[in-house]
Amino acid sequence: MPLKIGVLMGGPSEEREVSISTGEAVMRACQDNGHIVTNLSFCNNYKNHFGKLADQDIIFNALHGGIGENGKLQAWMDKNNIKYTGSGATSSALCMDKVKSKGIAKLLGVQTPKWQLLAKKNEIIKLQPPFVVKPNDQGSTVGLSIVNEANQIPQALNQAFSFSNKVLIEEYINGRELTVPIIGDIAYPIVEIIPSKTLYDYECKYTSGMSRYICPVRIKDSIREIINDNTKLLFAKFGCSVYSRADYILDDNGIPFFLEMNTLPGLTSTSLLPKSALKKGLGFNQLIEKIINLSL
Repeated sequence: MPLKIGVLMGGPSEEREVSISTGEAVMRACQDNGHIVTNLSFCNNYKNHFGKLADQDIIFNALHGGIGENGKLQAWMDKNNIKYTGSGATSSALCMDKVKSKGIAKLLGVQTPKWQLLAKKNEIIKLQPPFVVKPNDQGSTVGLSIVNEANQIPQALNQAFSFSNKVLIEEYINGRELTVPIIGDIAYPIVEIIPSKTLYDYECKYTSGMSRYICPVRIKDSIREIINDNTKLLFAKFGCSVYSRADYILDDNGIPFFLEMNTLPGLTSTSLLPKSALKKGLGFNQLIEKIINLSL
């Protein structure tokens, strides 16, 4: 039976264009799957769409970053009895806060790079370079820099603080970039990301041909098991639901370091979750339908 599905996309965050790409791909899939689809694209105020939002069987949350991912939108929809895809308000807010989620990972015994949280530019940084500087509550490497020398610190801090009032200083781990999607409570094939530049930045993520992807990753089964077990543990302890994607660095000694959990991973042509799902026999349209059914 066809559902009335509103696809919420756009928004005011730095990831607006990616959200629109995700939203358009989701709309096509929903239409192919026989549903009645409404485009709920907005720039600043999603509440202007209240009538249309409330009229749908479910809202497919295709936003990235900002209000779409930090729990505020989810809390508002909960209050107004509007069904939506993905994780709820509390887990969304937790996963968007990198320091809080890293703190829980550490308590659970999951390796994560050492870190320090800054609230001001002039605070003394206790970690020694090389380290990573990034806003504490942004995604898609927005505002992220790798600092190799002390003289690079001011510029890195200026950039990160322009996107957030809290900045994470994180130990730089040299290694392989891995990501593992989780749908329902099942870990999907791990993807290795090989960017064409030193840093897997916004350009490498969203420009076709700027990165290579190996799926499933070629690693020892014992390491694969650790990563999958850690991802399922974190997904449960963070209170996530339906689907997410966890990012790791696998160091030269074969130790996986957890970086962050993305509660609204991209669903574009270059996105990682669809690549992984396909390896498990789940095509894009089937993936979208699965997310909707799990959310309902």
